[in-house]
Amino acid sequence: MSFDPRLTPARPDLAAKHLQGKVDAARFVEGKVREVIDAQAPVRRDPRPDAEQMTEALMGERVTVYEFDDEGWAWGQLESDGYVGWLPANALIAPRAAPTHKVIAPRTFVFPGASIKLPPAVSPPLGSRLAVDRLDGPFAVSAIGFLPASHVAPLAQNETDFVAVAERMLGTPYLWGGKTDSGIDCSGLVQVALNACGLPCPRDSDMQEKALGAPIDVAQARRGDLVFWKGHVAIVRDAATLLHANAHHMAVAMEPLARALTRISAAGSHATCVKRLS
Repeated sequence: MSFDPRLTPARPDLAAKHLQGKVDAARFVEGKVREVIDAQAPVRRDPRPDAEQMTEALMGERVTVYEFDDEGWAWGQLESDGYVGWLPANALIAPRAAPTHKVIAPRTFVFPGASIKLPPAVSPPLGSRLAVDRLDGPFAVSAIGFLPASHVAPLAQNETDFVAVAERMLGTPYLWGGKTDSGIDCSGLVQVALNACGLPCPRDSDMQEKALGAPIDVAQARRGDLVFWKGHVAIVRDAATLLHANAHHMAVAMEPLARALTRISAAGSHATCVKRLS
């Protein structure tokens, strides 16, 4: 049986206990659940600061950790999308209270008191999760501090237009493996925008192409459709325009659909399909 290593916590020397009998490994261990305390934490291919960043874990994310090494790294699997990789161990803590709210602004600030004049302690990005204890005037009060109440919403409150969410990221720098307003890649943009609408979404573009929507003809493309190439995905903003995080512009940019198809095709990559989510 073949397993996707991006989604399978298994190595030749170590694997998750629940995979015993399904994969070969020298030993199997039960994982320990941890919570991301940093605004965002890199998930890397190897336990080195210069290793490839495959994705990011956001504040409040739960991670099942199967190994802590001696160099300050933790190897585990994200609860949200199942991605497996190495995170800085100091970005993780024992789980606190279950989150009640999520960040709905591209980025917010957590202040140590009820004043925006205080220096922020941390700045969680869109999609971060936290437990809000109460509302205090313009602030939402949590165990980590005071946030602008307008920047958070209950977990059950979802956006209704994922394209509009993605449009808020216009101009964000392109970053391989990124999924915040500090830097984002093509599939990260799709995932973050769909998650804001309460819709589950795999992390990488090939996973998204397999899991999301039904194929349509490119001539029928309309707002909210997804265009896929090998290793790339773009969001149809309207019948004539795409929105995507891409290395050509090194940013989240709008581009005429026909021009993008021609430009990317000239570079040797033809669109593989267009998918409609609903």
